[in-house]
Amino acid sequence: MVTVRRLPQQTYASPVGVALHADLYLPEGTATPPPVIVWIHGGGWRSGTRELAPDLSRFFAERGFAMVAIDYRLSRVALFPAQIEDVRTAIRWLRSIASGYGIDSSRIGLWGASAGGHLAALAALAPRNCFRSVDAVFDDQDTTVQAVVVGYAPIDFLQLDAHRPPPGTRSEDPESLLLPDPDQRSTEAHSYESLLLGAPIATCPERVRAANPIAYIGERSAPFLILHGLADTTVPPHQSELLYNALKAGRTEVSLALIEGLGHGFLNRTHLDAAGPRSMEIRTSCSDGTESISRHQQLVFPVVEAFFRAALNPA
Repeated sequence: MVTVRRLPQQTYASPVGVALHADLYLPEGTATPPPVIVWIHGGGWRSGTRELAPDLSRFFAERGFAMVAIDYRLSRVALFPAQIEDVRTAIRWLRSIASGYGIDSSRIGLWGASAGGHLAALAALAPRNCFRSVDAVFDDQDTTVQAVVVGYAPIDFLQLDAHRPPPGTRSEDPESLLLPDPDQRSTEAHSYESLLLGAPIATCPERVRAANPIAYIGERSAPFLILHGLADTTVPPHQSELLYNALKAGRTEVSLALIEGLGHGFLNRTHLDAAGPRSMEIRTSCSDGTESISRHQQLVFPVVEAFFRAALNPA
């Protein structure tokens, strides 16, 4: 393990006067500039801050990765696509400051949970020139990323309701309390998906398509790891299966971990693995189209670290 230097509340942009902040966790004494992992928080695009996260010193700055937790404009402040514009601005900002902070701008990963997972997938899959704000900054920098971890994210808004469990079976994980009850259908005006887009999702198909990560899957992208708890009653595991199958069809390297007994919001919990290994099914599809399915008893955070270690190759 290495010493970690924390640089809190760095302003990375101020779109329409709203200051957006990032916290940096920089490992010291690494042999080469470390790769960067950007944490994108959940909260239904409407709640939460960059502090809604596990301990980013432990996961994984102490393990040789530079970690960056970012805020983005919530839907109470600005409608979509402001949120994804902010994420892409943060990626460009990181590349603009990389040399000054001794980090490797050629190796950037995204790690998002729930709404943050949606934004991570969208940032990785949408075309490079998509989602640039009118006052875009750091325009000389690229938004391409080299690895993506998506936790229990909405992927296709119009397929959410069909796979949600009945009312009264909500998960008790803390982040579930930030999201609509299962009987608040996505198609209703007060659902978080509709609040993100500014209209009931059934009435704005073009906006829904623009917000759905699955709509952008085409050519191969950076490798993905997708995690979902099979007890999730907030975002159904079917959403992660949709993403996995679409990436598999597009010949992107992708793994899907379906974890027994976990509900929504588990990646926010620093002490998640204190309960011991969990039963999980891991589906892995390679770029040549071959697929393997295995079952394991594993801790969750080491699965995430192993993926980033393979994809970003820290020293």
